[in-house]
Amino acid sequence: MLDPVGTWNRSSTLPARDFSRGAASVQLLVILVPVLLGLMGFAFDLGELYLVRGELQSAANSMAIAAAQKLAGTDVSSDAATLYARQTLENASGFGNKYFFGGLAIGQTNGSLTSEAPDPAYFATAVDATAGSTGSEVAGAQARHARVTLTAEAPLTFWSFLSLASSRRVAVQAAAVAGISAPLCTGCGIEPIAVAAIDGTEPVNFGFVPQTEYTLGYVCNGNPIPGSLPNTAGRIPYLLLNRLDTAPVIFTDEQSQLYRDGAGGLPANASTTQACLTVNNTELIWATAAPVQCSTVSPGASVVSWMCGLTSRFEPTYPAQCAGIPEIDTMSAIFPQDTEVTETTDYTQYQGNGRRVITVAVVDVLTAVGAMTVLGFRQFVVEPVAGGVDVNVADANGRFGALFIGSPVPLKQGSVSGCQISSGPGKVVLHQ
Repeated sequence: MLDPVGTWNRSSTLPARDFSRGAASVQLLVILVPVLLGLMGFAFDLGELYLVRGELQSAANSMAIAAAQKLAGTDVSSDAATLYARQTLENASGFGNKYFFGGLAIGQTNGSLTSEAPDPAYFATAVDATAGSTGSEVAGAQARHARVTLTAEAPLTFWSFLSLASSRRVAVQAAAVAGISAPLCTGCGIEPIAVAAIDGTEPVNFGFVPQTEYTLGYVCNGNPIPGSLPNTAGRIPYLLLNRLDTAPVIFTDEQSQLYRDGAGGLPANASTTQACLTVNNTELIWATAAPVQCSTVSPGASVVSWMCGLTSRFEPTYPAQCAGIPEIDTMSAIFPQDTEVTETTDYTQYQGNGRRVITVAVVDVLTAVGAMTVLGFRQFVVEPVAGGVDVNVADANGRFGALFIGSPVPLKQGSVSGCQISSGPGKVVLHQ
């Protein structure tokens, strides 16, 4: 449009700009920047707190599981469990559990940050352990579950500007409970021997008397039936169960396998039927361990090889009768000895490392020509010969002393499903 003087007036046709809208956008941006930075800071600090708690939780889990593995029903169990648990934090080798990106040792003061790692607390039942009450704590032989609580300070970056976090750090806590599971239906890593129940209707001990030393002697035929060893309550026959591995990775010779089984129980195997025994399953005798005549001067090479393995639980050297076992020099160096090799008359007073504890299958009947049904698993402490610190590999009946202890020692592996039993050894499980 032309104005009165003939010039073009742009303002008369175009709308005026809304400068107030741009000003509002700038104001909103000014407001949102600190909000966005605050949210970013919130996410950063929260992420660090979750990281610290996760690392503490892993450490607490490790401590609880380690402690529970040593709760074996002796008076020194809780002391050994505490020592074992603390070793998971020991960082002399550089592999101890740590926190805050794995850089700070738990239980120590690191610069301005502190952390606390009290000794585990012990309880008789999982209910008491998970309840959080200190009034029901126990120790020694009664301890079956361990609770661990760890606390550590985590640094704050953005939240430190808040009045509630002016110290620039906050305490984070993690707790874990581990203990002995229900009785196992499948036991792995146990010794492949079987004894017959004295009383198959008695589900707790099958007629065996706790804290009683028996003579375990290999089944033989005819007369005279071997007697029991001195200072034992009677002779309990046993048989070797078939766990010959026809496709082994190491120690391919059968006698070497028997030595290994006697020295450390059934080894790990991808096949559970090779590494485990199961309640209600039927078992057969190890073919080359068939009973001989009771009048024979040896129970047979296979039984001797198995007993040679038992000797490794007492001392690193092996008797002359064991020298012919293939690869025995290699195997004898693998298996450690028990730290207590003298006779144990009261298992609660036993202070060894558990190497002399064996877990055996209790079956309905011992037979060398048919199937035996597994009723459950029970445990004995292998005893040295009278006045000695070893078993007698040369015994004509494959006899050795064994203190019946029931089922206090947790197994390394197994399954609780597949049967209905009320007693027997369990394994260590993480409750929470």
